[in-house]
Amino acid sequence: MAATVPDGYVAVADESTLREAGRTVASADGTPVVVFHHEGEFRAVNNRCPHMGFPLSEGSVDEGVLTCEWHHARFELSCGDTFDPWADDVESYPVRVVDGTVYVDPDPQRDEPPAVHWAERLEDGLEQNLRLVLAKSAIGLLRADVDPVEPFETAVVFGTKYREGGWSSGLTILTALLNRLPDLDEDDRERALYQGLAQVASDCADQPPKFDQEAFEATDVPFSRLKSWFRENVEVRDADGAERVLRTAVAADCTPEQLTEMLTAAATDHRYLDTGHRFDHLNKATEALDHVGWDHPETADVLASLVRGLATAERSEELSSWRQPDDLAGRSAESFDRLDEMVAAGEGQEWVEPEDFIDRLHSEEPETVYAALDDAIRGGATVEQLARAVTFAAGKRVAGFSTANEFSDWNTVHHTFTYANAVHRAAQRAPTTELYRGVYDAATNVYLDRFLNTPPAPEPSVEEGADPDEELEELLHCFEMEGEVNAAGTHAANYLDAGGDPERLKAELGGALLREDTGFHTFQALEAGLRQFDLRDDPAERRVLATAVARYLAAHYPTRREREQTYSIASRLHRGERIHEESGEAEAAADD
Repeated sequence: MAATVPDGYVAVADESTLREAGRTVASADGTPVVVFHHEGEFRAVNNRCPHMGFPLSEGSVDEGVLTCEWHHARFELSCGDTFDPWADDVESYPVRVVDGTVYVDPDPQRDEPPAVHWAERLEDGLEQNLRLVLAKSAIGLLRADVDPVEPFETAVVFGTKYREGGWSSGLTILTALLNRLPDLDEDDRERALYQGLAQVASDCADQPPKFDQEAFEATDVPFSRLKSWFRENVEVRDADGAERVLRTAVAADCTPEQLTEMLTAAATDHRYLDTGHRFDHLNKATEALDHVGWDHPETADVLASLVRGLATAERSEELSSWRQPDDLAGRSAESFDRLDEMVAAGEGQEWVEPEDFIDRLHSEEPETVYAALDDAIRGGATVEQLARAVTFAAGKRVAGFSTANEFSDWNTVHHTFTYANAVHRAAQRAPTTELYRGVYDAATNVYLDRFLNTPPAPEPSVEEGADPDEELEELLHCFEMEGEVNAAGTHAANYLDAGGDPERLKAELGGALLREDTGFHTFQALEAGLRQFDLRDDPAERRVLATAVARYLAAHYPTRREREQTYSIASRLHRGERIHEESGEAEAAADD
């Protein structure tokens, strides 16, 4: 009785010819397959190396190991498993020999769906800081219709567990990008997820893991006492004690508002910690929990990752700039002592921001700034209203930053703006009286930054008859050139003046960012600027914020774009393109 060919199998070679040749390449229903005869057995795998697509038929086989000739990725021939985690496993296919013909099943049932496979590869990429694996995982997961929050959650858990120093720039960038994901075009959402994941992996590379403290057994302690304990431990820089208190608060089912209040109180007990970074980290950690849920099993770990930074941070009242020639820290303390009284005076009143309020915040005299804040609180201004106004005042400093300053001074105005934005976000979540202190800190820095607007950059003039498409094209062109800071701000403003779609502007600004090798601050600047942009209906305010974002981005572009090269390779591999046939050295940018 003649043997039958199983369903789904495709003829790929003559048995005797393949035994003699040792290998052959075939297309099995469109799948590129290489079939080897090795050690008396027929073995078939996908001919595209899973690392960067080089033909495995060009590789060598020895003792059951297939080695790619391009980057020397090695695979166990019978099953396709890799010896090298950066390469991924190669697909293997069942082989049958029937009546002298070799058949291959090019579509066998797989043990796991793509979403599961790429979730596992994501963990490999994070653990070993493999950018190409992370790019492939981001693309594979989103194209498998996985909710972006799922890989985000994986990275947040990883980043808080495997970095002893706690929450830092990587997780901040990842959270900022997830916040802005709805702004972006579909392809750029893949880029954003990849960029954030790569930043987390880089941040944790070669770092020792974090070893956690435990909550107290007693979880029936009143919140007011837990808050007092937490602040006291941060005050004396006892990170371990503060972590135990915070974990106890989580175990005691304190609300998100209470946990935020506990953290923001400690973060504003001293002035402008670490040039605002600690409060911004705090804000991003709470936003991360907004995405994954405050009832997440790792909530305590996420919040505990903030504690060491709070306890060890530089306190700005210890700096000469806050003490000389004016004792700004002392003047702030005077207002803090009157906060309860001022808030009580404003009860029942509805504050409307005066037309000259931003000008007063930009005053050359510190007392004018503090008096404006004091008067506003007595007039009923909520902490959210004041934080919103001060954030806009900080944004105007960025929009008016003079390019006569040193390049590093961009960081100074940037820090004030992103700190103010973080205080504003915290005020929306937990508007406590203590948080007014963060508003005063932001306003103090707006005052200290006044010299960076001397002289201020010219405000973009309105160009009659401007075409929004042309303005947007010119804006993107500015990002390709060095030094086009003022021009970028002008084109962003003119785009809005000409009736351009704000959503398109946000998408293009985000897309441009994701193609650059920009650092931590640039991601922050985009996210904070667009968040404040979205909160405003006033065209004049939106114009200022768009100008600020465009100018900041242009000051930091262009870059080498190595991360974009890695993303491009991963995307092309997903499409089945042949990277190795290019004349350029595309592989140089990929992490092997």
